[in-house]
Amino acid sequence: MRYVMLPTVWEESVCDLQAAGHERVDDLHDADFLLYTGYWDEFPELPPNIKFVQTAFAGLDALVAGGQLDPSVRWANAAGWYADSVAESTLALLLAVYHGHKYAGQQASFSAAEKLQDATRFLFHDKTVVILGAGGIGERLIEMLAPFNARVIAVNHSGRPVAGAADTVALGGDAGELRTRVWAQADVLVNLLPLTDATRGIVGAELLAQLKGGCVVVNTGRGGTIDTDALVDALESGHLGGAGLDVTDPEPLPDGHRLWELPNVVVTPHTANTVPNMKRVTGKFTAENARLFAEGKKMATEVDVAAQY
Repeated sequence: MRYVMLPTVWEESVCDLQAAGHERVDDLHDADFLLYTGYWDEFPELPPNIKFVQTAFAGLDALVAGGQLDPSVRWANAAGWYADSVAESTLALLLAVYHGHKYAGQQASFSAAEKLQDATRFLFHDKTVVILGAGGIGERLIEMLAPFNARVIAVNHSGRPVAGAADTVALGGDAGELRTRVWAQADVLVNLLPLTDATRGIVGAELLAQLKGGCVVVNTGRGGTIDTDALVDALESGHLGGAGLDVTDPEPLPDGHRLWELPNVVVTPHTANTVPNMKRVTGKFTAENARLFAEGKKMATEVDVAAQY
């Protein structure tokens, strides 16, 4: 098949696609599909010859907001492609919060040890980790958590059991059951939800209040799924024990924002996955989706346009 790669050509992906028999062209009007590698403010108008769009990112929320998620075109995202890197970064954020790395760095003094003697927590001390939006990244994170012997509760839309989790609960289930069976048990809440109309602001003041006191919130999903003001309030009140955030709302997080200053909050600038890692795997996964498309099958990461992910 012929494809266009916009707005940036990744040579690693070109080589992988060429090895799979696909030809890169320069004009959208000459292509069968588009491999999109950029941010959504540069997304082009699609001519009718484009049969499907493959994005190098998992989230399509900006296209949804802009009304550009054309239902007449088939779409595939990068869901699960970067599970290793995002899961590893999620664990790193959690451990950094638990071990007080931000506080120690802010003190720039060995005297930080006195407070950290009492403040440091350990994941292997009978902790319960709730993974909200437990898909491919969640499954990989569960594997990485296994040596810590933490108890994992998976929460997803379907309630489909997740490998390695002690329990799996449907997000749309009974509110009382979620409160007692999930939120009140959480020593750690990991948010991996995509941003859709249904998930925007879902982790708000009401849900945060139901979490166990001292719970640490880690967000490597989408910033807009957490109400930032409610999160800051819960942190400053002492109800939450800390937060590790790779994504925020707003993003970029402005200089001087309260989250930057809180000693128990670690913020990274949306680098749980990196472009070099994306370039490493995008070509081969795109080639697999193109093969499935050509065979008249559902692509491995095909997007349900109605569900927005």
